Amino acid sequence: MFENFPKLGEDLSQEHLDFLTTFTKSCRKSILQMVTNAQSGHPGGALSSIDYLATLYAFIIGQTGEKVVVSHGHISPAVYSVLAAMGYIDREEVVENFRKIGSKFEGHVTRHVPGIEYGTGPLGIGVSVASAFALGEKLKNSGRRAYALMGDGEVQEGQVHEMIHFAKHHKLNNLILFVDYNKVQLTASLKETINIDIEKTFEAGHWHIIKINGHDFNEIWKALSEAQAVTDKPVVIIGDTVMGQGSAFMQPDGESHVPTWHGKAPSQEEIAADLESLTLTSEEESELKAFQSKVTFKPQEPHFPAPLSKVAGVSEGTPITYGPDETTDCRTAYGKALLDLAKANSNVVALTADLKGSVMTKFVSEELPAQYIECGIAEQHMVSATGGLSLDGFIPFCSTFGAFISSRAKDQARVNDINQCNAKMVATHCGLSVGEDGPTHQAIDDSGSFLGMFNTMVIEPADPNQTDRIIRYITSHFGNFYVRMGRHKFPNILKEDGSVFYDENYAYEYGKCDLLREGSDLTILATGAMVTEALKARDELAGEMSVEVVAVSSIKKFDETLKSSILKTKKVMTVEDHNTLSGLGGQVARLIEKEGLEVEKFKMVGVEEYQLSGKSPKLYAAAGIDAEGIKKACLELK
Repeated sequence: MFENFPKLGEDLSQEHLDFLTTFTKSCRKSILQMVTNAQSGHPGGALSSIDYLATLYAFIIGQTGEKVVVSHGHISPAVYSVLAAMGYIDREEVVENFRKIGSKFEGHVTRHVPGIEYGTGPLGIGVSVASAFALGEKLKNSGRRAYALMGDGEVQEGQVHEMIHFAKHHKLNNLILFVDYNKVQLTASLKETINIDIEKTFEAGHWHIIKINGHDFNEIWKALSEAQAVTDKPVVIIGDTVMGQGSAFMQPDGESHVPTWHGKAPSQEEIAADLESLTLTSEEESELKAFQSKVTFKPQEPHFPAPLSKVAGVSEGTPITYGPDETTDCRTAYGKALLDLAKANSNVVALTADLKGSVMTKFVSEELPAQYIECGIAEQHMVSATGGLSLDGFIPFCSTFGAFISSRAKDQARVNDINQCNAKMVATHCGLSVGEDGPTHQAIDDSGSFLGMFNTMVIEPADPNQTDRIIRYITSHFGNFYVRMGRHKFPNILKEDGSVFYDENYAYEYGKCDLLREGSDLTILATGAMVTEALKARDELAGEMSVEVVAVSSIKKFDETLKSSILKTKKVMTVEDHNTLSGLGGQVARLIEKEGLEVEKFKMVGVEEYQLSGKSPKLYAAAGIDAEGIKKACLELK
């Protein structure tokens, strides 16, 4: 009968070894039953990872509750089987409902299951999240560790290499990573696919490396003990394992490095003998129940705050107002607001990919270095780390150019979206505003990257004053946000009497549209820097047309102000420093169709082709989105 937990640094007793044999026996049976019942899943890697995963959870996590991220999320049968053996979830429920519609037990690990900190699937992402958990614990001085597991082929992912260098640079001596070195990938052996040297990869990153037999409980425990004692660098445990270990009919293929059982479900006939050998005796069942009664850590049911809900305890501070004659750029307003918020909230942190002077996180870096996290030129890692930190009690802002965060790190943002994180992505140098850097850096499709994400809000401020209010709002409201802004300086939006429009009395709300100028002939719906150009065009059209100008900050949510203006003039033109295929114009057209709004004329003005290098005013003119271009387009709708 299970009596006590082993201590790190001491050898496992025979009783501990016998218990782990029982524990993993139960897990292996659950794994085989899950994938067979579903006729879908990944049994091979689940079976090769299970001995380490079981030892970690049974003897460490069950007492400490420290965070674990399984980066190769397809080994979900192994994870679910361990959670069931720990008593965290119902074994029969997961066996019956694995990978079935309506069940929380998805094919890849999901945060909807108690005990899973972050849902993974696309390889490489989970290790970045785990490193963020480790960094978060260091920032909180908690003394706690973070654990990660990954497959050997996963080391081929570029994001893994970004994480390796990040973890060493930030001295994450509380990060312990296990690599399931079963030498088999999806289509062939590791050697045949890309013969990467895993040990040398981590050696080049200056990690502490421990090599073990990943099926030997004594070696696993000694490795975990050694890892706990390392004080100056992150630790990787490379476990030599066999795909399909413990299954009489799968293990031979694994030993031959044949990928038969990577993602193939066996038949009931094939697993019959295994199920018989893996069935626990009544004494073993009793031992498992005795163990479960001694587990001190019990995971809570997952909690998912509603998007846009107010976050308790966050101070928004006092907004900064830039005067009528004060010309600056939105990125500077962002940086100053972020510094103000970081001073007022110790859990507000800024992450940057080697661009702090460009994206203006330099203010936080200079004044509050402990709340600044440099990621280097590693946008994918940065966005995943932002998601991890957001689930660890922080309000993280990550910033780089729009072209990079929306394309290079879109997958990472998408997985944060699926996990319903609280990540704040702020991109600068968007649109043609970036100017001379040319089309590779002129992000004119970035908003479209986030349109299909259900839990990510998209915002573009009209001027520095609105930028300040937006940044304060997204800090105090839950959810993933993507805020885009340009590079150049331009005037603040003013009321008709010459005073600041977005003044100290203005309160931002997501989806709020602002009626800047009234008119009767035509509605211009403009976003970002195009609001200024639209106002110029309106002034130049005085006497020829009565133009109503509405500033639109979000392309995913519109309010009655916008709808009322459309119904009032029935002639609508959208203007954006973005392509018209996936931005404001397309979304307004969708709104008109979806709600059956009566419109006589509709025109989208935006960037219709890649531009060359040049000053932003000349690029705006070339693309027909400057005041003169907008004026011409208005006359066409007259």
